[in-house]
Amino acid sequence: MQQGNFSLKDRVALVTGGAQGIGAAICRRLASAGAKVVVCDRNLPQAQEVALEIGGLAVQADVVEEADIIKALSLAALLGPLDILVNNAGITGKSAATWELDRAEFERVLQVNLVAPFQWCRAVLPGMLQRKYGRIVNIASIAGKEGNPMLGPYSASKAGLIALTKSMAKEVAGKGDVTINSVSPAVIATPILEGLPQSTVDYMVGKIPMGRVGRPEEVAAVVHFLASSEASFTTGQCYDISGGRATY
Repeated sequence: MQQGNFSLKDRVALVTGGAQGIGAAICRRLASAGAKVVVCDRNLPQAQEVALEIGGLAVQADVVEEADIIKALSLAALLGPLDILVNNAGITGKSAATWELDRAEFERVLQVNLVAPFQWCRAVLPGMLQRKYGRIVNIASIAGKEGNPMLGPYSASKAGLIALTKSMAKEVAGKGDVTINSVSPAVIATPILEGLPQSTVDYMVGKIPMGRVGRPEEVAAVVHFLASSEASFTTGQCYDISGGRATY
């Protein structure tokens, strides 16, 4: 357990989509810094595996369901007031041209990637503002800045999440030590890639000057900083983890 800089000792953190990939890496990183971590995921057995590994608490929830959000936060409260929320759960949706998609598919992706983080933030912010402390980190995507072809709904949802982050951060600025930031990974080596055509993956990797995919642990390191008390003058930002793909 880390006790020096960026210590999260006794902080309570909840990570959505925490059972695998980037989410699991974030759970491990926050726990290694001393946080009491709630691993929130639809896949309870996988969430329980991660929770057992890090000494955390596993919670099953569908991030878009209001009742599940209330249930998850109530269970998290058993560990103490929530200090850190990481909105990580997300889906890529169907890989297809915009004119080949129906409205239901577009709305499904927006529900998970944009509406759900809004719901979670709305649920936790009153408590954070009352206690005058809180950290929210939203996992966006470089697609939200540049737009990936064949992934229109995904790109739009992540662009919306970046803008929502900036808007909320300005709303809470000056109301205590409450910060809201986002991170925008490029293509990261996670199971989510298995559902994409290789041509789409090759396109994304080809845009990265470093010429490789990122690692979940590299995303978790940035999230760790943003979740710490040291990040007290950092809010409304979008941190790229893109191997140089975007520099703005």
